[in-house]
Amino acid sequence: MLTVSGQRQYGSSFCDRQSRRNFLRIGSLGGAGLTLPGLLRAEAASGGRSSKSVIMIYLVGGPPHQDMFDLKPNAPKEIAGPWRPIATTVPGMEICEAFPMLASIAERFVTIRSVVGSQAGHDAIQVFNGHDPKKAKPSGGWPQFGSAVAKVQGATGAAAPPYVSLCYQCTHGPYNEPGPGFLGTSFAPFRPMGPTKDDMILNGITLERLGDRRQLLKSVDRLRRDVDTTSMMRGMDTFTDQAMGLLTSSRLADALDLSKEDPAVVARYGTGDPTVFMDSNGAPRVPQSMLVARRLIEAGARVVTLNYSKWDWHGGRNTEGRKDNSIFVREAEDFPIFDQCMSALIEDLHDRGLDKDCAVIVWGEFGRTPTISARVGRDHWPRVNCALMAGGGMKTGQVIGATDRLGGEAVSRPVTYSEIYSTLYHHLGIDPSTTTVTDLSGRPQYLLEEDTPPLRELI
Repeated sequence: MLTVSGQRQYGSSFCDRQSRRNFLRIGSLGGAGLTLPGLLRAEAASGGRSSKSVIMIYLVGGPPHQDMFDLKPNAPKEIAGPWRPIATTVPGMEICEAFPMLASIAERFVTIRSVVGSQAGHDAIQVFNGHDPKKAKPSGGWPQFGSAVAKVQGATGAAAPPYVSLCYQCTHGPYNEPGPGFLGTSFAPFRPMGPTKDDMILNGITLERLGDRRQLLKSVDRLRRDVDTTSMMRGMDTFTDQAMGLLTSSRLADALDLSKEDPAVVARYGTGDPTVFMDSNGAPRVPQSMLVARRLIEAGARVVTLNYSKWDWHGGRNTEGRKDNSIFVREAEDFPIFDQCMSALIEDLHDRGLDKDCAVIVWGEFGRTPTISARVGRDHWPRVNCALMAGGGMKTGQVIGATDRLGGEAVSRPVTYSEIYSTLYHHLGIDPSTTTVTDLSGRPQYLLEEDTPPLRELI
């Protein structure tokens, strides 16, 4: 909870059950200077104050495209599976019968059925940075999307960092979003998860006392600048001002506090237990993460990432005592909840007038095998993948691409990761064909390895 003298206390309702930490974890006000301003140094590189934003949702483990948005009802049973397609509000677009809420608002999103070039193994890296992990990378590695945006555009203001991650830490390392790469820790995501959320406490510290500490910091900084005149030192006052803005503004803390949201809206999204990880190594099934993402966008974040549930459905506890193959048992558990929270996010953005400014991308690291194995269900399949996109002022209400009759190969309009990322950058007002960031060797690197235009169907 936020405790500043003269203000009431605000309780936490997101990612509870975590131990409290001192607020120094986020804004170290000790003699060595602030650490939080590192999160805000992107401000110095900002060329404008665009209100455009992106919510990126990673479906951990690879969702089965042919059971969700690319059903093959006329294929043999061992390929088609048990689900039937249903009509949507878009003529000719059909999706899984387990998604009636999404079907009722299909004019507000796009399904891409022909994403190609996916990696073969479980790894979140390609989802979060758009680069082929098989290709050579610069020293330090490619920065993920949010870090690149933070570097190029900076923060929209002092009340919220440009890039916020709501991703839960998975025990399987490759499931976790990659770091800021060669851009360095200054452009790592702000992670208000668990105890870090409680680090935003000014527990027992008045704004006046905080001001005194600020003056002390300035004195220390002046002393340090007498010895060290680097650009970092020269710019510290600016970053300190912004860090103080985060610590003394309730805007970010309020965005994370779902007790401030209309209970009917919370119920519309649904809730899940953030301490229960799916299949031990995935992410929790937490629908309210999508609501928190929307609130963070409203608070001023440019990019919000989150991971949702575990989609690597084969083997495991779900087959115990059941005749059904476990993949379809898990689909029956997950699909209705996903239908509820995903449709809630799309409708919520539209109802609040955010659908033009905020783009949403939902995807996993690869698709699933056409043939259903009795042992593993649908296995890993990098040849074709699917994605859902919404908002961003895009031309929604359409299907892009198609696969063959078995759902195993793209037969029309193959879509690359670079095209999707080019579309997201275009939405934010960034031209990846001309924009560069400097790597550890001092070389300028383009945001995308290929000079790829945005998806023409969406712009």
